[in-house]
Amino acid sequence: MLAKIKKTGKGIRRNLGLYIMFSIPFIWYLVFKYAPMYGVQIAFRRFNPTLGITGSPWVGLTYFKQFFESYYFENILWNTVSLSIFTMLIGFPVPILLALLINEIKNVKFKKLIQNITYIPNFLSVVVIVSMLTLFSNSDYGLFNKITGLFGAEPVDFMSKPALFQPLYVFSNVWQYMGFNAIIYIAALSSVDQELYEAAAIDGATRLQKIIHISIPCIMSTIIVLFIMRIGSLMSVGFEKVYLMQNSVTLSASEVISTFIYKNGIQKGQFSYSTAVGLFNSVINFVLLVGANFTSKKLTKTSLW
Repeated sequence: MLAKIKKTGKGIRRNLGLYIMFSIPFIWYLVFKYAPMYGVQIAFRRFNPTLGITGSPWVGLTYFKQFFESYYFENILWNTVSLSIFTMLIGFPVPILLALLINEIKNVKFKKLIQNITYIPNFLSVVVIVSMLTLFSNSDYGLFNKITGLFGAEPVDFMSKPALFQPLYVFSNVWQYMGFNAIIYIAALSSVDQELYEAAAIDGATRLQKIIHISIPCIMSTIIVLFIMRIGSLMSVGFEKVYLMQNSVTLSASEVISTFIYKNGIQKGQFSYSTAVGLFNSVINFVLLVGANFTSKKLTKTSLW
């Protein structure tokens, strides 16, 4: 036992720099991720700031029942799920296609140019993106109405149409992040053995056949892992962008769990109620993550753990 401790101590001293580097994110996770979990019990208490967390009376599942039985529960849940699924169905495959297309470009300078052009929108803030959408949607001078006007359509304010909220959110989201999300796939494609492409060329394979039979299979494990992680955040719709795009007209189509938590927890001070809603959201994400990982492990032998 003493020999093991000495050996461990020597290993730590030898790699002290690495352990110090590891300690920084480890402490960050402890302080900002795990320590706040203590406050989750607020969801089961009628929280009173003067009494503290443990001093507040225990009410059990009262706030969960209140949310489930509310008239807006189904609408908020549907908005959250539908917006997230819509985003995933379009936003997940687009970076893969972009990476495959960039990988096929032979001119190095042109390849870098395309990468930079598609990557730049990632540096724009959410406020800038929503401001651009507001300007483009203007019924008097907006770009969207200029385009639809070419086909004889009447000018409308796109941002005030509940039916157009999801398309505006999703497609602007895809445009903003597709270049950044494609980086992982481009990196995975760069590690593919070039001899495979050369062998396929000798056999007379076309570019499309190389993509289907070599490129995609070689990055499939990366695709699966990222897809599992995306499933695990299915109920987590970005708060900032949705909140900035919201208005009184589109509220029925744009109110999601994250904005609901903010309005009730921060603006109205209903801390216990909003914590219960947030905990429900997190539990659903956790169940989806575990289920997706288990299913993937059984079907494809690829998983997060």
